[in-house]
Amino acid sequence: MQGAFTYVIWVVAGVGILIAVVAAASSGKVWEEIGRDRLVRDTERSSNTDGRSGGLSAAGLAERDIEIRQMLQARNDRRARRGEAALDVESELQRLTAPAVDDELRDEIRHLVVARNHRRVRRGEPPLDVESEVERRVAELGSDYSRPTSS
Repeated sequence: MQGAFTYVIWVVAGVGILIAVVAAASSGKVWEEIGRDRLVRDTERSSNTDGRSGGLSAAGLAERDIEIRQMLQARNDRRARRGEAALDVESELQRLTAPAVDDELRDEIRHLVVARNHRRVRRGEPPLDVESEVERRVAELGSDYSRPTSS
């Protein structure tokens, strides 16, 4: 009787493993569809084409700004109840939504401009002014400031 029990355990485990392998092999499409529902669309999740807006459309950016303004206004209301001075909502919104250009990114852009200048000189073209080109590239990122502000 003891020997039969061992065989039954091995047969059940083997059949279970076989069923698991077949189920895993046939469920490839199911794994791709996990997370696709009416609440979150794949286009919203994967359309991050530019770093500035997080892939949001103009309407999405406007909605984001409205919600941030509401949160900043609520914070100002709390500050007023505590007797503290209120912050300028618009300048704080601009600070929060501005793309972050730190010194490392600025340095990387500078290296790219220097490399581009080397290629221009090899082609016989005049080199660009490195600092003004770096500032122009930073401005292309959507930033309207020349140096990052430290918080």
